[in-house]
Amino acid sequence: MHAMILDEKLNFSWREMPDPIRKADDVLIKVHAAAVNRADLMQKEGCYASPEGWPQWCGLEVAGEVLEAPAGATSKPGDKVCALLGGGGYSELVTAPAGMVIPIPEGLSMIEAASLPEVWSTVYLNLQMEAGGMKPGDVFYMQAGASGVGLAAIQFAKQMGAEVITTVDSPEKAEFVRKLGADYVLDYRSDDVRPVIEAHPPSVALDCIGGKLMGECLRNMAFGGRWIMIATMGGSEAVINLESVWRKRVRLIGSTLRSRTPEEKSAILQSLQQKLWPLFTARKLITNIHAVFPIQKADEAHGVLRRSENIGKVVLEIQS
Repeated sequence: MHAMILDEKLNFSWREMPDPIRKADDVLIKVHAAAVNRADLMQKEGCYASPEGWPQWCGLEVAGEVLEAPAGATSKPGDKVCALLGGGGYSELVTAPAGMVIPIPEGLSMIEAASLPEVWSTVYLNLQMEAGGMKPGDVFYMQAGASGVGLAAIQFAKQMGAEVITTVDSPEKAEFVRKLGADYVLDYRSDDVRPVIEAHPPSVALDCIGGKLMGECLRNMAFGGRWIMIATMGGSEAVINLESVWRKRVRLIGSTLRSRTPEEKSAILQSLQQKLWPLFTARKLITNIHAVFPIQKADEAHGVLRRSENIGKVVLEIQS
């Protein structure tokens, strides 16, 4: 097979590599599409290696066709599936534990399906499991509302009946997230989100930015609020008023999906298939594909995310 590996200088190189060896409980998939995530950008920079046992090149989610599967597994040869990976998705073939492979939602393409496992697992893990669920009347806050995770989180929060506060960096992105139901949309380049947070205290926040603003907004969380940190794109240091944390019984939760066990990830994916996949088929949930690139143009695809040009997901197509 071929894979888009990272060479000794951390440059992409489309090279012939040994076919993956399928373990007894794994599914072998011929990959048709792999989505790009910010974790891939970090891995290419050499600061976010794949967990042990996974290929040391990029790719956390794919869609494709099952070639081989364990006896008794839900997936069968010939099935169209999507999968969550610890790494290695930028390749013609991948293997994954059977529980981390689920059917494509009916009516969706391979390109669309490749964009689902990572971001929707992230959202379900954090808003349903870590935050303990959401309910009508909750206020949800997330920056980077037009990112893949942002669009998914907005939709999930609205499905749960919450109000949504989010930030973006262009009128086009603002228009798109408003169509998804976001209630308060601000341009972080020119608008100050703090008065909105003060007027509408969030009960749940999903934070991929961190930095100075995090501490200033945390103090205005609702009583019993849950602030979930999944990344620190805006900086890893913040000043937090600890008195507001204990007086309001605010929970500050650190969370990451990639380091979870296959069993944990399998449980999340089964929940997605049961509870959310029917909503994709009914088009009550959507995935927005911003751009599709051939796998050989992975550098160009990464550039779109690096410059924050995307509304939703960027996907790599693999033709072999």
